[in-house]
Amino acid sequence: MRATMLLCDAAQEANGKLYVIGGGWSDVLQSDQPMSMALAIVLHVPWDQTNMKHEFRVQLQTADGEPWMHDGGAPIQAEANFEIGRPPGIKPGSELNAPIAPSFHGVLLPAGGYVWKLTVDGEELGRTPFTVGQRP
Repeated sequence: MRATMLLCDAAQEANGKLYVIGGGWSDVLQSDQPMSMALAIVLHVPWDQTNMKHEFRVQLQTADGEPWMHDGGAPIQAEANFEIGRPPGIKPGSELNAPIAPSFHGVLLPAGGYVWKLTVDGEELGRTPFTVGQRP
């Protein structure tokens, strides 16, 4: 399995499509203020991995790879199980897409480097780094 991941202001999945607003950023000047962000993710599922359950997780980490924690001590992450079926008449060996759009609101980050880490079934499929800067 492979994945495409884009950091954005807002994203939504509807009817197998991703709707993205303010996508593709990697720097923000908003340190120490609550902010919202989303991930627009397309999981590219091989034919032989369809019709079975998978576990997806995205986790916010520091640039050093440590999980970033809320004030209450819980990591900022989203996880879910998913299963993609094979539509009738699809050619054997085809790859199927599973769009996912987790959103995060009220995230408070000091200036520094961060990364969203994506795993499916425990295997890392991608990282999306970004930087939070301080306003002058």
